[in-house]
Amino acid sequence: MPAAARPGFALVAVGGYGRQELLPGSDLDLLLLVNRRGDPGAVADALFYPIWDAGLALDHSVRTLDEALAVATGDLKVALGLIDARHVAGDEELTATLRSGARDGWRKQAGTRLPELAAMCRDRAASIGELAHLLEPDLVQAYGGLRDTLALRAVTASWIADRPRTAGVDVARQWLLTVRDALHRTTGRRQDRLLFEDQDDVAVRLGLPGADPLLRRVAEAGRSIAYASDVTWRDVERTLAGRKRRGRRQQLVRRPLADGVDEYDGEAVLSRDARPERDAVLPLRAAAAAAQAGIVLSPQTLARLAAECPPLPEPWPAAARDALVSLLGAGPGIVPVWDALEAAGLVLRWLPEWERIRYRPTRTPVHRHTVDRHLVETAAVAARLTRRVARPDLLLLGALVHDLGKGVRGDHSEAGEPIAIALGLRLGLTEPDAATLGRLVRHHLLLPETATRRDPDDPATLAAVVDAVGTREFLDLLACLTEADAAAAGPVAWSPLRARLVGDLVERTRHVLAGAAPPEPARLTAEQAALAAAGDLAVRVSDAPPSADGDRGGLAVVTVVAPARRGLLGTVAGVLALHRLDVRTAGAYTAGDTAVLVWRVVPRRGGGPDGVRLREDVGRALAGSLDLRERLAARAAEWRGRVIVHARPRVELLRDVSAEATVLEVRAHDEPGLLHRVATAVAAPGVVIRAAVVETLGSEAIDVFYLVDDAGAPLSPEAEDDAVAAATAAVSPPDTDSEPFPEGAGRVR
Repeated sequence: MPAAARPGFALVAVGGYGRQELLPGSDLDLLLLVNRRGDPGAVADALFYPIWDAGLALDHSVRTLDEALAVATGDLKVALGLIDARHVAGDEELTATLRSGARDGWRKQAGTRLPELAAMCRDRAASIGELAHLLEPDLVQAYGGLRDTLALRAVTASWIADRPRTAGVDVARQWLLTVRDALHRTTGRRQDRLLFEDQDDVAVRLGLPGADPLLRRVAEAGRSIAYASDVTWRDVERTLAGRKRRGRRQQLVRRPLADGVDEYDGEAVLSRDARPERDAVLPLRAAAAAAQAGIVLSPQTLARLAAECPPLPEPWPAAARDALVSLLGAGPGIVPVWDALEAAGLVLRWLPEWERIRYRPTRTPVHRHTVDRHLVETAAVAARLTRRVARPDLLLLGALVHDLGKGVRGDHSEAGEPIAIALGLRLGLTEPDAATLGRLVRHHLLLPETATRRDPDDPATLAAVVDAVGTREFLDLLACLTEADAAAAGPVAWSPLRARLVGDLVERTRHVLAGAAPPEPARLTAEQAALAAAGDLAVRVSDAPPSADGDRGGLAVVTVVAPARRGLLGTVAGVLALHRLDVRTAGAYTAGDTAVLVWRVVPRRGGGPDGVRLREDVGRALAGSLDLRERLAARAAEWRGRVIVHARPRVELLRDVSAEATVLEVRAHDEPGLLHRVATAVAAPGVVIRAAVVETLGSEAIDVFYLVDDAGAPLSPEAEDDAVAAATAAVSPPDTDSEPFPEGAGRVR
């Protein structure tokens, strides 16, 4: 570059370009540095216009040396970028002066800049999450990602703390850069979030057998970086706090936490009289004390505990089991302590079963974490529910182990029961308590699945729950585990509606277990009965009843009263879809020749449902003047053009669910008009939809239909086959030439 070769001009690479880490989607970060005598205009044009003409992404600036250093003084991001400044062309002495001045300024401002940088890292972690435990991780911004490795470099450059003492950070960083490069090449664009639809393709590009091994290696890299960040930021805090103490002549003191464990300088450390080589329970006791105090174990203490403490005998002594329960009961304090224990290898030493679910992704629409982090988060939530149960220890242990079956083949609830029993016995539980722990794992999905996917008015629904739980004490445990499990999964899994439906089921079950007769099935309200008696078409909109905390979750209730006719439910579902109302539940009742349909809906956009317009459109649809099929098909086609669907739909007949009806379950990716298509297809001649239980979890639609014939009896085998075929065709993509359904479609369970 002849122009830049003149004295007084320097072309400097900063950011990723400065670190020589350019990827296919990266910008060129360039600084044209000039002295006060230079005229930068011609030089800048000669340098930057060819880059723009080549179509390359360019982030550039033109500054004097004083301007560059002044901007770095007031802008944290600029200061971080200059730490990695690299000379490209021109006056090398000018670049060297910039580098020296930027680093000197960074070190002088470290006392104020590092806390600012730490706050940025904490905010980013809170808003995005941890790389190691996300199902669609952001390789750059998530905690433990590439942005945190830059923060570690900045800390090292400040001379406040040494390079991370945790081995493998550099290897982890290189791996994340490799994955990011593969992601850019696979998608053809700058994209840092590893989405579900790209994971298999990225894995193939990297020579891995599939998405799960890819996520496992990404998670391991993220955990290594996150743990190094935890340790480093604590070193920074202690160093800066020490500087302040020296000015006030304050002395650090030890505070006893537990036998052999003290708090010192914000960390849990071994007391001076501790004998780790003689104390197998000490690691658990130290972890519990740290979590209960809201602090972490020091790295040196962890290393000693892992290296010097003998293994626990089997079964565990009561002191070890009590320490584990105390650790689980620490609430949010368990998370950083558990991560440190994992990094030291202690968790796998105590719970070898943990290896099967460590960093294991959960490909469901409700979960936000990997299986291992979900179990820890469930225990943290369960800690605040322990006052509701007679055996808080079993609740906390159940929270920790309820998904261990996801590491083996088959239904994870069934597979997890023997794992939990064997683990409970190893922990020193009595055989009855270990059996109870196993039952908690076996039935941990019973309440939410029954409450949201079964007809509450069918006698078999409540009878199945009563038979499974057996006692009020076990019901309380199961109800609290259900809440902790769902709340830890995310807001979709524990919405106000789901909480209310589960709560209603628990109360009905508790009523029967107390010796009372089963509650009467739900009846029409006085208003609904009056509308049904009139026999005319009517539509009413009202607010949904609030949950215990007063939250309605955006729900509204739409009641439609109309003369009973085949396909009514599907027709009304189509009108609701046209009005962009997402159906959460649907109930059907009859009063003579009149049908009453009660819907809980959530508006997809704008305000609540417009009852007048709904009444008009339902009337037009029933009269045949509103073409629901064509309008919804157009909307669904537009939706399919924007969304990639990987999982195939599934249709099943559910046996042993009801003695009074044939129960058909349909699972598919939610799309406009789906319920309308399925309900219309299933309601063939001779088939009546007695009730429908509709649930949408994220992008997943789960619709359960209770079907009877014209005489009110369950369907014949031939009619069952026809219903499965009709539902299968309704959920299959319209342009599928080959067999549209996965193996096992229509399978009975």
